[in-house]
Amino acid sequence: MATLHIEIPDQKAAALKAYAQARGLSVEQWLTQLVDQAAPVAPLDTPDEDDRPLSAMFGEIWADMPDEVRAKLPSDGADQHDHYIYGTPKRAV
Repeated sequence: MATLHIEIPDQKAAALKAYAQARGLSVEQWLTQLVDQAAPVAPLDTPDEDDRPLSAMFGEIWADMPDEVRAKLPSDGADQHDHYIYGTPKRAV
C-alpha cells in the first residue's frame, strides 16, 4: 500500500474533516472511497474480464455484421488507414 501526501490550506482541511465526520468517516476513509469511485483498479493477480485474443473479438463482431454492411467496407483499410482516418491521399502499396 502506498501513502500519498498532499498539502492543502488549513481551512480546506477542516472542511474536509467536517464533511467526512458528518458521514461517520475519517478523512482517510472518505478520501479512499472517493479514489475507489473515481479510479477503480483491478487487482494485479486477477485476469481481465475478457482475455480472449483480439482476433476472436473481431470474429464475433464480424459474425453479426450484415453482408450488405460488410460489402461497403474498404478492402484496403489496413494498408490505407491514414486515408480513411485522416483523409490523407492514398499511398501506393
